[in-house]
Amino acid sequence: MSARTRIGALLTATAAVAAVLVTAVPAAPAPAAPVAPEFAAAAKPKVPDTAVLDGSRLADAKRRLDRGDPQLRRALGDLTARADKWLGKGPWTVVDKPKPAPGGDPHDYLSQAPYWWPTKPKTPDNPWGCPYEQRDGERNPEVDTGTDRRDVENVFDSTYELSLAWYYTGDKKYAEHAAKVLRTWFLDPATRMNPNLDHGQFIPCKYDGRAIGIIDFSQSYTSVVDAIALLGAGAPGWTKSDRTKMTSWTKSFQKWLVNSDFGKQEAAAKNNHGTFYDMQLAALAYANGDKALARKTVLNARAKRIDPQIAADGSQPQELTRTRSWHYSTFDLVAYTRLADIGKRVGVNLWAYEGSDGQSLFKAVDYLLPAATGAAKWPHPELEFFRFAASDIVHAAADAGSATAKAAVPKLETPPGGDLWALRPAAEQLDSIAG
Repeated sequence: MSARTRIGALLTATAAVAAVLVTAVPAAPAPAAPVAPEFAAAAKPKVPDTAVLDGSRLADAKRRLDRGDPQLRRALGDLTARADKWLGKGPWTVVDKPKPAPGGDPHDYLSQAPYWWPTKPKTPDNPWGCPYEQRDGERNPEVDTGTDRRDVENVFDSTYELSLAWYYTGDKKYAEHAAKVLRTWFLDPATRMNPNLDHGQFIPCKYDGRAIGIIDFSQSYTSVVDAIALLGAGAPGWTKSDRTKMTSWTKSFQKWLVNSDFGKQEAAAKNNHGTFYDMQLAALAYANGDKALARKTVLNARAKRIDPQIAADGSQPQELTRTRSWHYSTFDLVAYTRLADIGKRVGVNLWAYEGSDGQSLFKAVDYLLPAATGAAKWPHPELEFFRFAASDIVHAAADAGSATAKAAVPKLETPPGGDLWALRPAAEQLDSIAG
């Protein structure tokens, strides 16, 4: 073999080896795109110490979203659409109502009894049209003007949805607006609300406030408790000072709730008012670090609430007497299922409880299923039936292990604004009336 031939053969062999090496060794990966600071923790979301919502479940949902889960992406679209609507609204303050509460302090919360109506024409000598009479289930439009009721509902709903939107997207605009709403209503000296409900659901010319006005907060304030926990997971615009002041407000409110005459009366209520009172107290106690009180409240609800309030067939007799029996049956179960969520935080399985007659939360949900799925008409009085009002409750029972509820889930009516259960798995009041 000539020298030229040997050199050619060597070059051919060298090229072949190089080709093998290039094929066997993968190319170095391209540098990763820089991650914006607000999304830096996306790979391992912080678990918020929420009282009602399951923080670990929220963190898992965020991980799935970051991986592109299509179902959750659709739910996130519904959530951010709601949150976007709040960005141009608020903040609200308790001090801007036309007239202060009867005590004269503009920082005191004021709301009007929703089902009480004037019986006389309004005149200069009788500006309210007194005396007032009760029309159960018929909401007087006066309650949404001249008091704080509508504004506080906006505070509750906006901070919850904005905080959830921030947690899942990392977009600071949601967190910053939620923080602004909370600071204005609860913290800033010029605009803050006093931590009491002395003038909740007053009746003109009759009562300056009533114990049942506590439900203005108990039905939704636990969402604020969870919003605060979500923002505490590192939200921009929510400072350490904000957290400290908010904790102080919440502790003062819990003290009033436990020690005031109104609080004691509401704790003794035998219907949904009592259930919501327990749910609110348990959430406040958990958030304020008193897990023993939270646990005791959930445990006591078994004999104190479930035994007398839920019948052996799953019906809720006190709620069935109302003109809005469907609304109040689902409403009461919102409180029960949220109380069961708090129970999980403190080692109590409220879903597993059965009373001496077999009454249980599972049976109470089963009682609603024929109407919730559209299989049968609701057999009790109802001024305005909304099938979707039961959707969250059925989801909650399904998650807790009910086979009948799980089978009913595909047949549920989607609530207005979309089904957010996958991103905020805790029951909400889905229809609009309150009282």
